[in-house]
Amino acid sequence: MRIALNGWFWGQTGTGSGQVLHGLVRWLPRVSPDDARWLVIPAHASITDDIPGWHVIRVATPFDHLQIDLAKVWFEQIAFPWACRRLRVDVAHVPYWGSPWWRPCRVVVTVHDLIPWLLPEYRGGLLQRVYTALVFYTARRAHVILTDSQASRQDIIRHLGVPSERVRTVYLAADERYARPVTEADLQRVRERYRLPEHFILYLGGFDVRKNVPKLLQAYAQLVHQGRHRGVPLVVAGRLPDRDTPFTPDPRRLASELGIEAWVHFPGWIEEEDKPALYVLAEVVVFIPTYEGFGLPALEAMAARAHGGR
Repeated sequence: MRIALNGWFWGQTGTGSGQVLHGLVRWLPRVSPDDARWLVIPAHASITDDIPGWHVIRVATPFDHLQIDLAKVWFEQIAFPWACRRLRVDVAHVPYWGSPWWRPCRVVVTVHDLIPWLLPEYRGGLLQRVYTALVFYTARRAHVILTDSQASRQDIIRHLGVPSERVRTVYLAADERYARPVTEADLQRVRERYRLPEHFILYLGGFDVRKNVPKLLQAYAQLVHQGRHRGVPLVVAGRLPDRDTPFTPDPRRLASELGIEAWVHFPGWIEEEDKPALYVLAEVVVFIPTYEGFGLPALEAMAARAHGGR
């Protein structure tokens, strides 16, 4: 079989879509070694090494140096499907919600969740809504839709109106790094790097409104003011918002308003290689979003602690 993979998110490993893409690139040659595979990436993406088991194709758009959003739409709707036609592939896989309207071959799209469709706060302005409507209808034209959970599968069947036999659940998995033993040296290095207390409650993730961080801080503040937190601080990890808005409320302001700033530690961005040790160090890991397609951080935390020797 000849397979082309949309690699738009190749250089964006800090995003969920980028991590999924890199995982597919690592694992597909292992599970289907006889297939021919092409990774189609935007011209501006950086690849410094050969990728075992893959041919890499770069494609440009007229908007590469002008407007990144327009470049992305052109890549998805024109550049990628034309590359698939030139390569005469049997299957084109788009590992995020952005499949092409034109189908030069069988199209598989991964729709992780329907957040922009279901949650009003995530619908954005006019251009974002137009894009969401576009990918809504192009997903319905895909031959197969993959998704991360039974909950997302039911959402897709109900809201996209896709026949159930065309929607298949493929669960996510924690990266291989979470299956490796965490050593005492790892724990000490991570504790020192992020200046972590001896015991702590951990939140690690984003700060957009569905992540529910204000509710976490309110609950922790109640414990502090009632003297029930047992002296255990709260570590709120992740890249903090650049702007304090209703969509991304700044947890530092909230902690101050709640009178718990002395008990909340903000280490900022956590490097991927440090996350397993961080999860192992925590007494409790908290993950309370109001909506998720899957919730990979919870699985990563369980995997890390299962192999962490604690």
